[in-house]
Amino acid sequence: MGHVKRRPGPERAFTDAQVVTVALELLDESGADAVSIRRIAARMGVAPNAIYTYFPDKAALLRAVVDRLIGENDTAVLGSGDLTWRERFRAVALDIRSTLLAHPGSAALLMSSPIDGPNSLALGEAMLALLGDAGLAQDDAARASYAIIVYVLGAVALEAAEVDQTAPVPSEDERISSRRASFEAVPAEYFPLSAASADIMARYIGTEQFIWGLDRLLDGFEALASPRA
Repeated sequence: MGHVKRRPGPERAFTDAQVVTVALELLDESGADAVSIRRIAARMGVAPNAIYTYFPDKAALLRAVVDRLIGENDTAVLGSGDLTWRERFRAVALDIRSTLLAHPGSAALLMSSPIDGPNSLALGEAMLALLGDAGLAQDDAARASYAIIVYVLGAVALEAAEVDQTAPVPSEDERISSRRASFEAVPAEYFPLSAASADIMARYIGTEQFIWGLDRLLDGFEALASPRA
């Protein structure tokens, strides 16, 4: 029986990376809801069906966008011999937080799309290796790695929820000042503990609180670690 030729697909005028770049532009301009196949196609000057030559469906495209965001971070620091294992985790966590807050609409994507692309897998592998080097057993390292990711993404999502997804993020001092004004209005006669903690609660979205929470996680992991010979 003779060889059957397959019908050629549409010509690819762009690369996968260019499609993801356009998706990120829409994310930053109009928020997560704007990242649609139709809008991406319109921005690129092609028919919507043409986007499916790059990604089989919208879910695959969103996964690629999330993985691009993860890949923008300097995860190589996890393998640095110049820092302690705790300092390495702190550096990566702060870098991820900074990157994602620069794209506040990304929080919605991160909560609605699997984080399993090549950059994400590389980050996870490096975290597991570092936690193992720190003395955690394999199962504990896997659980600790997940706990760190949940903490970082959860903290970013709560921060991003308080800003306009389609505008530049105000400075941290401005955001904290606005939050403080809100908490200082809490009636102390009904919520005395909250009123007394208004200044601390205003700083929940700040770098200081982010590091404090991360350090408490790392304290717990350090307590699980077995000293290496």
